[in-house]
Amino acid sequence: MKDNATEPFVGRSVTRVEDQALLSGHGRFMDDLPIAAGTLALAFVRSPHGHAEIRSVDMAEAAAAPGVVAVITGRDVMARIRSMTVGVKADVECWPMAVDRVRYVGEPVAMVVATDRYLAEDAADLVAVDYAPLGAVVDPVAALAENAPVLHPSLGGNLINERRFRYGDPEAAFDAAPHRIGIDVTYPRSACTPIETYGVIASYEPGEDAYDITANFQGPFSIHAVVARSLKVPGNRLRLRTPPDSGGSFGIKQGVFPYMILLGIAARIAQAPVKWIEDRLEHLSASVSATNRQTRIEAAVEADGRITALDWDQIEDCGAHLRAPEPATLYRMHGNMTGAYDIRNMAIRNRVVLTNKTPTGLNRGFGGPQMYFALERLMDAIARQMGLDRLDVIRRNLVPANAFPYRTASGALLDSGDYATALNRAVDEGGLAELCARRDKARAEGRRYGIGFACVVEPSVSNMGYITTVLTPQERAKAGPKNGAQATATVAIDPLGSVTVKVASVPQGQGHRTVLAQVVADKFGLPLAAVRVLADVDTMRDAWSIASGNYASRFAPAVAGAAEIAASRLRDKLAKVAAAQLNIAPGDVTFEAGRIGAAGNPDNSLSFARVAATAHWSPGTLPDDVDQTMRETVYWTPPELEAPTAQDGINSSLCHGFIFDFCGIEIDPETAEPKIDRYVTMHDCGRILHPAMVDGQVRGGFAQAVGAAFLEEYAYGADGSFQSGTLADYLLPTVMEVPEPLILHHETPSPFTPLGAKGVGEGNCMSTPVCIANAVADALAPDGPAPDIVLPITAAKLAPLIFGDEPVSKEPVPETQAEASANGRKLTGEGRAVVQASREDIWKMLLDPATLEAIIPGSHGVQKVGETRFKADVTLGIGPVRGRYKADIELSDLDPPNAVTLSGRAVGALGNGGGHGRVTLTDTAEGTEIAYRYEAQIGGKVASVGGRLLDGAAKVVIGEFFRALARHSGGGGAGSGPLARLRRLLQSIATGGRS
Repeated sequence: MKDNATEPFVGRSVTRVEDQALLSGHGRFMDDLPIAAGTLALAFVRSPHGHAEIRSVDMAEAAAAPGVVAVITGRDVMARIRSMTVGVKADVECWPMAVDRVRYVGEPVAMVVATDRYLAEDAADLVAVDYAPLGAVVDPVAALAENAPVLHPSLGGNLINERRFRYGDPEAAFDAAPHRIGIDVTYPRSACTPIETYGVIASYEPGEDAYDITANFQGPFSIHAVVARSLKVPGNRLRLRTPPDSGGSFGIKQGVFPYMILLGIAARIAQAPVKWIEDRLEHLSASVSATNRQTRIEAAVEADGRITALDWDQIEDCGAHLRAPEPATLYRMHGNMTGAYDIRNMAIRNRVVLTNKTPTGLNRGFGGPQMYFALERLMDAIARQMGLDRLDVIRRNLVPANAFPYRTASGALLDSGDYATALNRAVDEGGLAELCARRDKARAEGRRYGIGFACVVEPSVSNMGYITTVLTPQERAKAGPKNGAQATATVAIDPLGSVTVKVASVPQGQGHRTVLAQVVADKFGLPLAAVRVLADVDTMRDAWSIASGNYASRFAPAVAGAAEIAASRLRDKLAKVAAAQLNIAPGDVTFEAGRIGAAGNPDNSLSFARVAATAHWSPGTLPDDVDQTMRETVYWTPPELEAPTAQDGINSSLCHGFIFDFCGIEIDPETAEPKIDRYVTMHDCGRILHPAMVDGQVRGGFAQAVGAAFLEEYAYGADGSFQSGTLADYLLPTVMEVPEPLILHHETPSPFTPLGAKGVGEGNCMSTPVCIANAVADALAPDGPAPDIVLPITAAKLAPLIFGDEPVSKEPVPETQAEASANGRKLTGEGRAVVQASREDIWKMLLDPATLEAIIPGSHGVQKVGETRFKADVTLGIGPVRGRYKADIELSDLDPPNAVTLSGRAVGALGNGGGHGRVTLTDTAEGTEIAYRYEAQIGGKVASVGGRLLDGAAKVVIGEFFRALARHSGGGGAGSGPLARLRRLLQSIATGGRS
């Protein structure tokens, strides 16, 4: 859209000022930043185990490797830092690197610093860690059991915090209500996957005992204090800087701070700057994810569907360590636990549990998806069980329009809204009646089609004090009050009249520079090009606060609001200067089209640059009540964000938008795949500053929510093994899976923010997963109780509900079991096949190198080096991780021609593997039966990522070895048929033509 200088910029979709640099490849991301001469590279050695004691770490070979400057263990780190601050009172230490015990797959165990990344990675493979595997626990409910493995012995269990809350009189409400309706909800882990992963550059100045760290950290900058305290330096000796651009974050880059500590220590030990850029495998397995939560929620319900009380029981899984700012995810929504509904009585039980999974942190919508999935599934269940219309139940419980500002039972102050009107507009403008007709037609034709609804209050501008609600009132009184959401902005004018805006809010693609330029240009009557915005952060240079950063949708309402205030103050100062020069009253001064003039008299005006330059070039001519500084810095915090009350009331956030979604879902009658037919989302985010970017935020949140609903899951094995460590395991939505939503808007400006804006970046992550789940439930069971819906909603989960259990395969793939072992991951399995060959012929083939070369997957050749010993060169891959391996194969325990044990071991740069299998040959009426049982271990990098892909590949690779033996021995039985031919074709493709 072409900019029109005669109209205000705010409220228009002006061209983004960021895009020219970003689209032409001139963005400045973490890995683009220049580094000092002599900067070293760092690589991590990470745990392949979910839970194990560290017996020893042998660094000798790695330390002697080419280019290696230092090899650093957890004990080296611990000797130089303090334990990181934990957000609850508990007898537990939290180190950024494992010391005596590893507690999740991917936990750092050692750091290798070398002259380049390649040498550091090679040397990391040479670090030998001796582990003693321990029992693991990955389910939060199981973690509470008395006999559960304990992650932190000093804690005495896995429950690190528990609090109970009571608002109103929930017991009386439940006693009086004719209906008590409840559901149990499991919400799994998922995470955002930005294109740019973590990155840190750190240096240490020994003369000042000071650290200079650059990281793509997003905030909150309260973490600055956590890092400084852990490094044992005062805040002014930790300089933290961020790059100008960030390749996405969505909350995840809050979790980079432990690596800031580690890189600082690495630079100190290596006596040189150190740089680390996380790779994708590290990011999936070891960066933070959202929490998973187990919830029991019950409602006291009147006969008409009106809810009088809620009872929440939430078990929050924060992984192996409770790292700041957790348990933020659990408590961020504490003031909003009644959602969009007028419910005056409530009881809440919150338990925070530790498990052998990656530590959790902020994730787009943090706390909202988990909470609303339970609340809105309950609303659906109430309507079903009572035979009421679902929309009627929602409408009957909404906060009325005349109640705003509305104080919720647990303390949130809902600033503005008209929920019923927004909902009705969505129903009318979104075509719900047409969608219902489409559903009815589909059902009449025998198809499974459902419609789902969701109502969400979207909080923004978090009150720092909400996290302290995890403490008792007595503990809070002792620690002192914490509250507010301070935002900072500086607006300055230089001697030539150019305007610069500086904020401490790290942009991640949202368009900060454009919106701030709009706000300030409007205030001064200037074109957008006259305003330059800087949004990177330097804690030694910039105005910032512990609330600074880009999180909790605080930019438009708080940061842009602070810029509005700073520009207004500077404008008032300029108005006084211009009034003196134009001989008019300050109230008659106008700012328009680059000039400052008299209202109603365009001839009596001066250029903006001339008036703004007066303070620089001629300060003696300024009016007496105008200072000489053409710069305004604003620290703004809203008074509505108070500390928690003695009764545990907390206004968790300043602003509260409203979302009403509905969608139609059809389930494929043959594949059971669910597909969105239509999606409508209505948003009230207050005053809209840039319509196109608001819609972009809605679309982005919607796309991520579709991924959470249908595809994404951090999956763990019972032994703590991580099973989602590659993008072949952790599936992301593409344009093929994300339909175009119909986006509608209803504006009720916030009375609490300078611009009337509210946040909008996270809402669909809260509303869309449960809206989709409700639609799927409606498609599966239009009447009566719905089946339990657990995300992600896949065809594999829906198929048994629709078609019944899958029949047993006539040609089953050997079953593989996986568990932790001393050296990595242990796999066991068995299988059998019947072939048309004699035992004697098969026996001869087992001793033939040509046979082994033909049946070993990925073989490049087999050499016989002894009567029963062979060497092989093979290529094996797990997803994107492929490598060349040297393999040793030996036959032992020979009982010709009846049985033999095949043993093998392969070693390569990506890891190691070994195992043995017992093969028995038995005569049958159909031929010779080849039966086998195997046990294998996989260690190194390959064992620590991609668990599901790894287990699946093990079934294929190991099973294919024995099936290939069967085929090579005679081709009958399990080696024949169309399925076997397909397998041979796929194997041929996978191995470059070898069969």
